[in-house]
Amino acid sequence: MVLSERTEVPLRGIDAVVGWMRALGAALPERDGVAVFNRVYLTVTEEVARRVDDGHFTDPGAALTLDVRFAERYLAAVGADAGGGRPPACWRPLFQFRRHPGVRPLQFALAGVNAHIGHDLALAVVDACRTLGCEPADLEDEFDRVGELLVSLEERVREDLMPGPDLLEIADPLTHLLGSWSLERAREATWSAARALWALRDLPDVAGEFAGRLDAAVGLTGRMLLTPLPD
Repeated sequence: MVLSERTEVPLRGIDAVVGWMRALGAALPERDGVAVFNRVYLTVTEEVARRVDDGHFTDPGAALTLDVRFAERYLAAVGADAGGGRPPACWRPLFQFRRHPGVRPLQFALAGVNAHIGHDLALAVVDACRTLGCEPADLEDEFDRVGELLVSLEERVREDLMPGPDLLEIADPLTHLLGSWSLERAREATWSAARALWALRDLPDVAGEFAGRLDAAVGLTGRMLLTPLPD
């Protein structure tokens, strides 16, 4: 599988998204940092698909469009890295440190979530609005329901990937890293960023500068989350 060959080709539905994530996971070593995040994200995407089928979303079509546009941003970043290109700044720390022995699996997972939620989701909301011909406010319910799922998943990720009881010790550096980032706060900031980008859509230079600064800021946070830690 060569993801770089499909970087610019839009995916056509959530089944395609799930298929690509499964193929990516099968192609990567289990301990690879991208593989760690990919497993987390695959779980989210499969759960979104199940909840769409169960009638969890008031507008299933809008929810699926947002989810697919969201996933395309992640897979495009993976494709750019695999093809020797330059992925967004928010993803570069994860690609750079993905095999570092001093970075723990929980850090990889949270760094990926940070990049995807903090940067990609805001742009995906704008992408979805353009696809559907709607305003961000029309997607707020779907955004909130996906966000609730992500928050519950983050709690599960922390439980599954925590290194053990030593984490409870205040002296453990990972304790401080975990306390420095919040998915809920990131999600709130992302919604504000999406609204701002949509308001700036007729000012492409300003919107591009705003998106670039958002990308850089999220990348800086990702670099902090991936600080190598002693055993």
